[in-house]
Amino acid sequence: MRSQDDRDRRRVGKQVVLPWGQSIRICAANVRTRLGRSVLTLLGVVLAVAFLTSVMTTADITDAVIAGGDANTLFELAKATGIDVGSEAALKTQRHRDYWLIALSILVALVGIVNSVLMSVTERFREIGTMKCLGALDSFIVRLFFFESAFAGLIGSAIGAPIGIALATLRMGVAVGFGSLDPGQLARDTLTNGVIALAVGTTISVLAAIYPAYVAARMQPVEAMRAEE
Repeated sequence: MRSQDDRDRRRVGKQVVLPWGQSIRICAANVRTRLGRSVLTLLGVVLAVAFLTSVMTTADITDAVIAGGDANTLFELAKATGIDVGSEAALKTQRHRDYWLIALSILVALVGIVNSVLMSVTERFREIGTMKCLGALDSFIVRLFFFESAFAGLIGSAIGAPIGIALATLRMGVAVGFGSLDPGQLARDTLTNGVIALAVGTTISVLAAIYPAYVAARMQPVEAMRAEE
């Protein structure tokens, strides 16, 4: 008898799972409906990724200039960065500071995205309750929030990465002279930093959605339907 009930539950579960395409359409509709909330989440990713790529690009340019720059260029670099570029210890100390700043910016962005997604869950109590009453499984609810956060992370990273790279390149080019920058090396570093930024931005956005998605998925349909929007 129990095995029959298990088979029935599995059969029902297969019937109520919506296709991936439908999940994407629902996510797009939610973004349009709550554009302000989506932009807020997006801005958090943009700022974090822009800072990340700015720090990485500055470090790459600094290393390239130190490796092939003349005395005058190194002097301008030291004046622009505020560190003794001739000291290995000073450079390592600056790198450690950069890593801590990057970690802090990512943490702040992570907390901000979690808060934004949690507020989105609160605003969508009745919507989530309706979907669950219609047979939506917990996995489908989780998928919706993961998709929305992943899209925000991907788009935010695609916007923030060029901004951070451009600002860092402009700052360093003005400081040491654009002629001191190696275009080939700069292009390679830009590509590498862009890929890293896309991966980091998307990852932190998905991680930030884990707890809000869990809250939404565990919501009881009756309680959700009673909530006032």
